[in-house]
Formats: sequence, structure tokens, C-alpha cells
Amino acid sequence: FLETAAYFCMKPKMGEKEVSPHSFFNIWHEFSSDFKDFWKKENKLILQERVKEAEEVCRQKKGKSLYNIRPKHDSGIVSKNCSYT
Repeated sequence: FLETAAYFCMKPKMGEKEVSPHSFFNIWHEFSSDFKDFWKKENKLILQERVKEAEEVCRQKKGKSLYNIRPKHDSGIVSKNCSYT
């Protein structure tokens, strides 16, 4: 623990001889909580961007017709029956 605290350049508080685990992990907890909050916000923004991109791709694909619609010809039974009248 003391090697880790020294690696992060932690100094003991006034009146203490060594860095206590409580003070070290208190700071570490605040850092990790802030990091987690920023991480969630950033992931949410990235997700929103990807959703917008996917919606745009869908909109573009819907604009292009995947099949052709031909006009209906009057050669069926109904058209023959209508010729009687």
C-alpha cells in the first residue's frame, strides 16, 4: 500500500506520519466516481450519434425504392365484365 501511495505522490496529512488507507481510498473513490459519471455521459453521447447515423441510413434506404411498381393493366375479369354494360 505504501509503495502505491508513494507512486501516486501522496503525502500524509498534517499531524500524520504516513498516508492512511482511508485518506488514499477516499480520494480514489471520488476520482473513480467522477470518472464513471463522465464515462456514462460520453457513452450516452456516442450512442445518440450512432442512433442518428442509423436513422439517416434508414431514411436514405427508404428514399430509394427496392422494387418497381408497374401500372395495373385492364385485362382482368373485372374489365371483361364491365364491357358487357
